[in-house]
Amino acid sequence: MSASSHLRERAAQLLALADVRVGGDRPFDPQIHDDRTYARAFAHGSLGFGEAYMEGWWDVQDLAGMLTRLMLAHLDEKLHTLDAVASHLRARWLNRQRGRRAWEIGKRHYDTGNELFAAMLGKRMVYSCGYWARADNLDDAQEAKLDLVCRKLQLKPGMHVLDIGCGWGEALKFAAQRYGITGVGITVSEEQAAWATTLCQGLPIEIRLQDYRDVEETFDAVFSIGMFEHVGARNYRTYFETVRRLLRPNGLSVLHSIGNNEAPSQPDPWVEKYIFPNSMIPAASQVATALEGLFVVEDWHNFGADYDRTLCAWRERFDAAWDQLRDRFDERFRRMWHFYLASSAAVFRARRDQLWQITLSPRGVPGGYRVPR
Repeated sequence: MSASSHLRERAAQLLALADVRVGGDRPFDPQIHDDRTYARAFAHGSLGFGEAYMEGWWDVQDLAGMLTRLMLAHLDEKLHTLDAVASHLRARWLNRQRGRRAWEIGKRHYDTGNELFAAMLGKRMVYSCGYWARADNLDDAQEAKLDLVCRKLQLKPGMHVLDIGCGWGEALKFAAQRYGITGVGITVSEEQAAWATTLCQGLPIEIRLQDYRDVEETFDAVFSIGMFEHVGARNYRTYFETVRRLLRPNGLSVLHSIGNNEAPSQPDPWVEKYIFPNSMIPAASQVATALEGLFVVEDWHNFGADYDRTLCAWRERFDAAWDQLRDRFDERFRRMWHFYLASSAAVFRARRDQLWQITLSPRGVPGGYRVPR
């Protein structure tokens, strides 16, 4: 048996554990166009598998559905590659979120272009999970999420609010218009800062290109939506110490973050290389340890299943806008973005990752905290 045939047979045996067949006729059955796919996947795991897709070496009609099946069968855990080991060791022993590295995520991902994100994210440029409890479309789900954060923070007119990782400024704009607050938003993305400044023009909102550790004044409320994934385990304690320092004694803080429901996870090599450099998904144990002695946990809300629906909506909008985007981005980028959105949807569909909103108070809300939903 040739080496190629051996790898093909080995792949078929593994895929059978997920009820996936190469060349099958179901939407989640992949079609392999280049046999080099097998060697690349076995040698480099998710990195090689994703790169082979980017190169057009294989296709599948339902990419998210196929990847969900592979994750539910834990096939990715059966491929222990050097890329995965190296990624894990870097995350464990290096602090890749301090100094100049803290700004890399802005340049590598969020500065990809406002045109791309405006096309993908909907009416409100909010790059995080929507809240679909009573929503049936992306725009309503994102507005519901922003309102949920404001209600959890118990915002009132005149309160001074900090948004750590403010993105394109939509959350602060919403809070200022609906709840009458003043605020400061900080980001490490130049593209986001420029957009947010324009978006919030005429409102009592200040947008800064700044690291959260460098903020000095105090606030009535502090929130962060979709930024904690870039903080890094070695900086979790510093993050919560900083929020405690910036938050007035009777204030509230909401942390909106993807979370892992198992042991501290290692970064995925493909995601780390192509999408989110220097990023990590926190485990509940890491978050709980990092905030000990600093905050009372008033509420820990999980609506991770809503992220699958959000990501699918982003994929639909991205595809609908592709004719306008193709002048700036090539076919390899389109396939990379498809793999990113589909693999992310699969992670949440398989319930491997969660979406947490954690409401914190420095000393505990007198008489108890009534949880908004």
